[in-house]
Amino acid sequence: MRRLVGAATALALAGASMPAQAQQDFINVLTGGTSGVYYPLGVALSKVFTEKVQGSRPSVQATKASVENLTLLQQGKGEIGFTLGDSLAMAWAGDEEAGFKAKQDKLRGVTAIYPNYIQIVATKESGIKSLADLKGKRLSVGAPKSGTELNARAILQGAGLTYKDLGKVEYLPFGESVELMKNRQLDATLQSAGLGVSSIRDLATSVPIVVVEIPAAVVDKVGTPYVKVTIPANTYDGQTAPVQTAAVVNYLVTHSGVKDETVYQMTKAIYESLPDLAAAHAAAKDIKLDSALSGMPVPMHPGAQRYFDEKGVKKGS
Repeated sequence: MRRLVGAATALALAGASMPAQAQQDFINVLTGGTSGVYYPLGVALSKVFTEKVQGSRPSVQATKASVENLTLLQQGKGEIGFTLGDSLAMAWAGDEEAGFKAKQDKLRGVTAIYPNYIQIVATKESGIKSLADLKGKRLSVGAPKSGTELNARAILQGAGLTYKDLGKVEYLPFGESVELMKNRQLDATLQSAGLGVSSIRDLATSVPIVVVEIPAAVVDKVGTPYVKVTIPANTYDGQTAPVQTAAVVNYLVTHSGVKDETVYQMTKAIYESLPDLAAAHAAAKDIKLDSALSGMPVPMHPGAQRYFDEKGVKKGS
């Protein structure tokens, strides 16, 4: 009997210690809405980590993207997450207006990835052809305090517009915005995502669209970290000419509590699996090793820094 009790006690003690050990193996990938770019890339990352990060147990969490991801990382509720560069800079600064009540000081950089194109798309029947035409119209700007919504505020301000100038503002994820546009309940959507985002592809195959230009002068007025880019012709059905717009670099971020070796292995796995990521979404074709440290607004995680040191990658190279 004593032996049985002893064995039961040993099992109980082993069970009590299991969560702490298992926790070290978990890699929760924080992404965005399922109709955006972060989510399919996050799913691809989880597969890569399963294969290449020994002993890992990856999972993928759909979120409201940048701001929520950074808040969750600060709380230790994820191991790696996607974010826009301007959201990341605001999180590090503790910008309350952007949704951060205090400096998110546990955030650590992993790598720069691809640029998010600010894509303003209107239904052709709305008559919207320029930013000025948005006055009095119904526009979806992304989830409240999301990275997309922060982009929307910045771009509209650069064009001399505010939400008060619009007929109606909807704070909706990409997929829901598209559904309302198909049903003529919304005139336009602003989506900050990689080129070829599935939500806009879906919209363009359902109704005639206009991709609205963000002129170079507006991008210059908004300033860093926004840059001037072009959406190539035929990125979406019916978009027969190239369109000028703005972009912001995306980053993968972790937090200071994740083990150096885990982050090193994750970083290594990412750069050894770029074709797999590009197969998941074309936006990943823009992930380049030589620009991995470009513009990173938070300190690098030592594990990621070790990988880039091995590869001879320097900041600003």
